[in-house]
Amino acid sequence: MNNTYYIDSHAHLYREYYPNDFPEVIQRAIDYRVEKVILPCVSAESIPDIFEAVQQFPNHLFPLIGLHPTDVNRNYKNQLTVLEKHLEDQSVVGIGETGIDLYHDKTYFAEQLIAFETQLHWAKETQLPISVHIRDGFNDALSVLKKFKSASLQGVLHCFSGGIQEAKWAIDNGFLLGISGVVTFKKNRLQDIIKEVGINALALETDAPFLAPDPYRGKRNESAYIPLIAEKIAAVLEISVNEVMTTTTKNVEAIFKL
Repeated sequence: MNNTYYIDSHAHLYREYYPNDFPEVIQRAIDYRVEKVILPCVSAESIPDIFEAVQQFPNHLFPLIGLHPTDVNRNYKNQLTVLEKHLEDQSVVGIGETGIDLYHDKTYFAEQLIAFETQLHWAKETQLPISVHIRDGFNDALSVLKKFKSASLQGVLHCFSGGIQEAKWAIDNGFLLGISGVVTFKKNRLQDIIKEVGINALALETDAPFLAPDPYRGKRNESAYIPLIAEKIAAVLEISVNEVMTTTTKNVEAIFKL
């Protein structure tokens, strides 16, 4: 394959969210030239579904291993122990999704910090890239990431929601900005950030089944909608959709060694 296809750098594409039409969802993605999809892991309970999906479509789906910050609770150490064992699987292409989320609940904030740092150590030890989730916690998340600056970590700030200063820090330190369907919504600052950083700093993602782009906003998302995100980015940057596709694919392939 050459890179005249899309990569969805972050989608929860497995049976938990698509119990009735999973194969059809994958085929639709392929039909819309979304040839590769990276599957983030949110907890140990995600593992069976993720690996079943990868076994079914090994040339198209690529798994991560990680503990989502909103899945961090009093049993987080047990979760991390189970998850770490799966890093030995040769199909795993990265760590994640991990990070800090203070939007809904701050009860386990201290544990989120520890879990995030633990998974960054995994990335350092394995030299795997990371998918970082940050929601209402940029200062805290960046303070943890900065501890690992000498480790030369790489990855994607998934569903990027920070400002231009956070964007520039991420790009300067080996991270792509994950751009989701939010960029198609009216009144969002992502478009201004994209104009400032340019296409070489971006990765496309759906975060399916969440955050469907316009005109499907509020409905179930899927990887087949990646071209809608690409079209919006192309319009914002005044470049061709083909350039968005080939450049973002090259960006993600370089980070995740796909």
